[in-house]
Amino acid sequence: MEKQNVSMEKIKGAMAIFIIIGLVLAVTLMTSFTIVPPGHKGVVMTLGAVNQNVMHEGFNLKIPFIQNVVHIDGRVQKTETAASAASKDLQTVSSKIAINYRVVAASSAKLYQNIGLGYNERVIAPAVQEAVKAVTARFTAEELITKRQEVSIQIQEVLNEKLRDYYINVDRLNITSFDFSEEFNKAIESKQTAEQLALKAQRDLERIEIEGRQKIIQAKAEAESLRLQKQEVSKELIELRKIEANIKAIEKWNGVLPKVTGGSTPLIGLDESKL
Repeated sequence: MEKQNVSMEKIKGAMAIFIIIGLVLAVTLMTSFTIVPPGHKGVVMTLGAVNQNVMHEGFNLKIPFIQNVVHIDGRVQKTETAASAASKDLQTVSSKIAINYRVVAASSAKLYQNIGLGYNERVIAPAVQEAVKAVTARFTAEELITKRQEVSIQIQEVLNEKLRDYYINVDRLNITSFDFSEEFNKAIESKQTAEQLALKAQRDLERIEIEGRQKIIQAKAEAESLRLQKQEVSKELIELRKIEANIKAIEKWNGVLPKVTGGSTPLIGLDESKL
């Protein structure tokens, strides 16, 4: 019985060792590879030291318990930053800047080594603030509105220059809003109202001038017509009009002589059949 007990204990001990070895092998196997997600790069650290060679997306092998892999997103990312600055004419301007950016894939290891994963808060947001202040100071408050596209391009150029040393490229920048002080907004509104009234007055004046010129042209035409008609009236024309009137009167006469002449002695008892 004692030998059987010893044999059972040995068997149990051996099984425990096999189980432990199996677990170690399973854990070793599971930690000997990593899968990098699409659009990412894998930064490899060997015993805490960053390797400059990065892993590409998909299945990759690594040394178990010695190497660790950090995933860096290389896709286009979006961030929005609020910025406050002063314009060229010393107006306070509050703006919101939205940018699309991406990490330079080949420099993912340097980015992680020098900055870490919090590059948005550590690098991008402060750089946006500096770029907005630098460019806003070049324009007046009114120009920031009328030349918005130009302002946006200049901010992107300055921002790219600042982020180049941190292995980040800005693909697109949009100014989503410009906010000014209440006093400036009132001044802009008053100016726009004045410009609209001035434009209306100018158009009314042009309309009045056009109507006046039309009346002058019409009056000149009527005067010229009267002058021509006056020139056509002559003694011969008057005599001609008298003859035409007499002819019309003769044409209408029925052949009966008047009973009374225009003189003081009337015609008495004339027999029309003897005439």
